[in-house]
Amino acid sequence: MIKLIECPRDAMQGLPDFVDTAIKAAYINQLLEVGFDTVDFGSFVSPKAIPQMRDTVEVLSLLDLHKSQSKLLAIIANVRGAEDAFHFPEIDYLGFPLSLSETFQQRNTNASISKALETVETVQNLCQTKGKELVVYLSMGFGNPYGDPYSPELVAEFVQKLDDLEVKIISLSDTVGVADNELIKNLFEVQIQAFPHIEFGAHLHSRRESIAEKVIAGLAGGCKRFDGALKGFGGCPMANDDLVGNMATEVMIETLEGEGHSLNLNKAELGESMKLANYVFQS
Repeated sequence: MIKLIECPRDAMQGLPDFVDTAIKAAYINQLLEVGFDTVDFGSFVSPKAIPQMRDTVEVLSLLDLHKSQSKLLAIIANVRGAEDAFHFPEIDYLGFPLSLSETFQQRNTNASISKALETVETVQNLCQTKGKELVVYLSMGFGNPYGDPYSPELVAEFVQKLDDLEVKIISLSDTVGVADNELIKNLFEVQIQAFPHIEFGAHLHSRRESIAEKVIAGLAGGCKRFDGALKGFGGCPMANDDLVGNMATEVMIETLEGEGHSLNLNKAELGESMKLANYVFQS
């Protein structure tokens, strides 16, 4: 079964103008009608770092979760953020960005990799007692532009550390869109074979014309969990100034269905979500 993770939080967080809370909630409510496995809806981080997400608690209070089967994911960057998120039983997953790049870890969470690993351990222990699941995003998982060390072997070392902490979901993240198809396929293939009990996801950034081939490469490597954002809006505001967009969900859907996968999505609600995305991101 393929899992699609829709990421309006990732799509919105780098926008220069604040999206009104009611509009955010209306958009996320619409996405909840589509049938995505999970919706990455907000984050519990410093409003100074990501001002766009300062209203996550208010947005959450406006969500209609009664009819939706989709689970909710929120991003956190430290233990305090996790503790804030634990107050809300509606949230199923906490996502933490752990980088293979020391430079990017400092830029993204203002902490070293070693400190970030300590945070992962603390949050994972808390999640196990609070009934939530931790999703660790291995950012710069396919290389980095900073000259920091990178190799598939380094990825394996990080995965082993996370496996030692009993982290069950790891999303390999191409934060700046540098991954080639062969690396995508091989990285997933090797990690999934080595750690079959871990659910590996793909959080890739890409130009639109390369999305289909990256999805197919991920599938060939055994990946069954894909992150995206409708129309490819967004990207990581901490990565660089020239944002490489998210994987456009509608292109991923077309590609996955073309490869024979049934996604069980409500296409009428997907169409309505596409229309609303135009308003949210281009108004």
